[in-house]
Amino acid sequence: MLFRRTLLSTSLALAAAAPLAGRAWAEDAPKVLRIGYQRNGILLVAKTRRSLEEHFAPQGVAVEWVEFAFGPPLLEALNAGSVDFGATGDTPPIFAQAAQADLVYAAAQPAAGDGQALLVPTASPAQSPADVKGLRVGVAKGSSAHNFLVAALQQAGLGWQDITPVYLAPADARAAFAGGSIDAWAIWDPYLAIAELEEGARVLTTSARVEPQNSFFLAGRAFAAAHPATLRSLVAALGQVGAWAEAHRAEVAKLFADDTGISLAAEQRAVDRAGFRIGPLTREIVAQQQRIADRFAALGLVPAPIAIRDIVWTGA
Repeated sequence: MLFRRTLLSTSLALAAAAPLAGRAWAEDAPKVLRIGYQRNGILLVAKTRRSLEEHFAPQGVAVEWVEFAFGPPLLEALNAGSVDFGATGDTPPIFAQAAQADLVYAAAQPAAGDGQALLVPTASPAQSPADVKGLRVGVAKGSSAHNFLVAALQQAGLGWQDITPVYLAPADARAAFAGGSIDAWAIWDPYLAIAELEEGARVLTTSARVEPQNSFFLAGRAFAAAHPATLRSLVAALGQVGAWAEAHRAEVAKLFADDTGISLAAEQRAVDRAGFRIGPLTREIVAQQQRIADRFAALGLVPAPIAIRDIVWTGA
């Protein structure tokens, strides 16, 4: 009886609040929602299927898409106010926060699969991560692969000083790897799948063997403060996109191949080991992210320690 009375009172309260919520949404909604994306993951699914355009059309919100090659430039644009929202791996937000970028974590995509790896060419004598000591290793600076590489080296008993890091954007690193100007490469899918299938690259270790590699959805702090209802609605809509992608992997691979021009075989391999679920920043995920930040501070790769919780959005 108590449960029924509580449920009834809650329902009446929600019904009474609905007109106010509708007015708040109308006042909150921006005219245009600018989303920074990379050509993979949940945002690419949403873009190719026009999921967000359909979701926001009733509110009169247009969606604009801005493409980035990898995470750090995307977060630079987010900080500058050129985009409102975007997704990256675990490391770019740490570098951005250390540089006092004005952004917040809006949601998390928990780690899944072997989507990052440390690769060597087929003929390389290296058989384990410990064997990359003294080698030239390509990596995108400030990317999720940067953290993965640091962690993989530590797991192998090596330090950052034991390799020669060669900082390259993914497309440039792919050419350098194929041409032999780097000896190893820390990279994520679908570049990983391409290297495996087209270059015959050998995997020395993967993210699943090293440590969790979460991804994150971030927003500009000013946007989150001005449009909290829009941001909540956006995250909820992307949650639905992610649930669809989990259940339709073959279709996702086809969408990606058609959009990127990458072979269907490579995209299918990447999609099969990817995760598409979205959730909040749990204490565990925040703690995992804090460990990465502390690691980078200890190595001097960021100028000073940071507290991840300081930029976790509380309006979710």
